[in-house]
Amino acid sequence: MKEPSSQLVEIAKPVYGGGFLSHIESKAVFVPLTLPGEQARIRIVESKRGYATAEAEEIVVVSAKRVQPVCPHFGACGGCNYQHTTYENQLELKQAILRETLARGGVEVAEEIAVLAGEPWGYRNRIRVAFDGAGNPGYRGRRSHQVAPISECPIAAPVLVEAAKAVAELARQFTPALHPTELALFCDAAESSLLATVSTASAREIRFAEFAQVLRQRIPALHGLELNIDGHGKQPPRTVARWGATSLIYRAAGFDYRVDHGAFFQVNRWLVDGLVELVAAEHRGALAWDLFAGVGLFARRLTASFDRVVAVESAPAATQALAANLKGTHGVPVRASTLDFLCRDHGGQGPELIVVDPPRTGLGAETTALLVEIAAPSLGYVSCDPATLARDLRVLIGAGYQVQSITLADLFPQTFHIETVVQLRRS
Repeated sequence: MKEPSSQLVEIAKPVYGGGFLSHIESKAVFVPLTLPGEQARIRIVESKRGYATAEAEEIVVVSAKRVQPVCPHFGACGGCNYQHTTYENQLELKQAILRETLARGGVEVAEEIAVLAGEPWGYRNRIRVAFDGAGNPGYRGRRSHQVAPISECPIAAPVLVEAAKAVAELARQFTPALHPTELALFCDAAESSLLATVSTASAREIRFAEFAQVLRQRIPALHGLELNIDGHGKQPPRTVARWGATSLIYRAAGFDYRVDHGAFFQVNRWLVDGLVELVAAEHRGALAWDLFAGVGLFARRLTASFDRVVAVESAPAATQALAANLKGTHGVPVRASTLDFLCRDHGGQGPELIVVDPPRTGLGAETTALLVEIAAPSLGYVSCDPATLARDLRVLIGAGYQVQSITLADLFPQTFHIETVVQLRRS
């Protein structure tokens, strides 16, 4: 079927990834920046055998839930997907996507999905920006790998945007040889401490220590700065210079966490405490395992209610901080991949609780099968991808686990990303 260059369609529902579903005859067409119930005149930008993607050229019938985006870069920038609707509606859209994705994967869901939500602006404690040819910081474009320069980012902690603009300005004025290609920034919840990693193609003729000191004068929260050389081919990026601290202290859930350069930590500074309590819930006992533990966000909290907590992590950026964060507690850090750890002989002592927080790829067949074999009475699953969550839950439920609760934890307002916390119990 050859689609006409312009077509009036009705938007049916949201789909995971930020698009909205419509149809031309029987073919699915995904249209971003629209809303269910709207009629839009669209232009097809890519057509595949089973579906097409399009851009809305005109919203002919406008939803009552459409609002003016807060950010002037919305639409061109690829970071946000839902700023054109109310936050209440964003939560409804995500609940609908989560419910349908789980149902399609064979997981029955209660009529009501609980929601953990907070302030939908200024929540990000971490951003990564690129630089255009003129040295301006920005994010990748919505339909392009080109850099969309930004002057503001309403979903980020203000100090992060200030730091990104300061790095760009100083790189041009103070050390023209720097030519940054990318900048990673991470701050604590209070914006009082900041770590930065600047990436560049070449470190020659860069007065890095002077640059760091001048940047610190502009951004007093800066505690540590790294300089990385971009990787090429199979060669990964490498750190060639450091200034200041290599970690910061992040106060969350009643504890002080050490977080090192490059280590994973939950991104929503307003909801970290609530997420930890949601995962820990009422669990207590003799032994808990925290798999994919990171720097120990959940493990540290679990040491308050379990006699022993084993925290498993393999990422080099997190393992030293994990050990530091569990020092003096009932927690035991283990440097290993989750799969390798589960394959070990644990001497017959099984945990009463296992917490898993895997990457977007989920647990996978082998890890899920091992969890089924271990058969811990309680299992807490923190997911950042509903499709892989549904796949893994189907296996766990088929092996005797029952879903006790499902909570949509909206850690990424204004975006399509969905974080889910599922509490399971063996029947």
